[in-house]
Amino acid sequence: MSKKPNRRRTAAVLTAAVAVWAPAGLAAAPAAHAEVVDIRYECTTKIGDRSAVSPVDITAERKGDAYAITMTFDKGVSDSPVELPKGVMTPRADLVLGGDDQGTVQVKGVPNSAAVPAFTPIRIGTLTGTYTPEENGTVTFTAGVLTVHALGMDAAVCKPAGKPAPSLTLTVTGLPQDEPADAEEPAEDEALPGGELPRTGGLSTTTALGTLGGTVLLGGVGGLLWLTRRTRPARP
Repeated sequence: MSKKPNRRRTAAVLTAAVAVWAPAGLAAAPAAHAEVVDIRYECTTKIGDRSAVSPVDITAERKGDAYAITMTFDKGVSDSPVELPKGVMTPRADLVLGGDDQGTVQVKGVPNSAAVPAFTPIRIGTLTGTYTPEENGTVTFTAGVLTVHALGMDAAVCKPAGKPAPSLTLTVTGLPQDEPADAEEPAEDEALPGGELPRTGGLSTTTALGTLGGTVLLGGVGGLLWLTRRTRPARP
């Protein structure tokens, strides 16, 4: 004889499962959003001007208070009129920061691991660098100037045409915040608002002298009264 399913129990199990999964899902929300952006590069080379379009991907991985940045090119952006031997070509690029931070971050590639035949596109490959934010916020990364260093010179300098969209939007959190400095108390001899000196510690020199002068004055008056009373003639 089969038992009918307990609907209340099933609902309770599903509710508990959702309750357990929801915080994990929220905690796993990505702190970075990356998009592959097609960048049209206008290049100035030793053999004339060139242009090419390459999909560019920029990603970030947190390393303590810094981020390891990786920039990947899917296609080459220029070529060489001569064969480039192994190890003579090194690319580098500037990433333009936006949002809550400004400036640039440089990423750099490794020397070519194989010879590059003449008049074939130079594959850029992967460039890496480090971004160290100074405060929390949202920062964008956009492809900037790309430079191909080969045969001891900057053989190609490529600039993105127009205004490309950011390839990475990074949300920086968890950095220590600067605490406001405590208000400094006025020094003992420093004037308070209104020009009045603070009344701290013992009596000041001026107050002490004033008190001493008052005491002497009162003593003199008392002595004069006493002498006057002594010298007054007796009544008949």
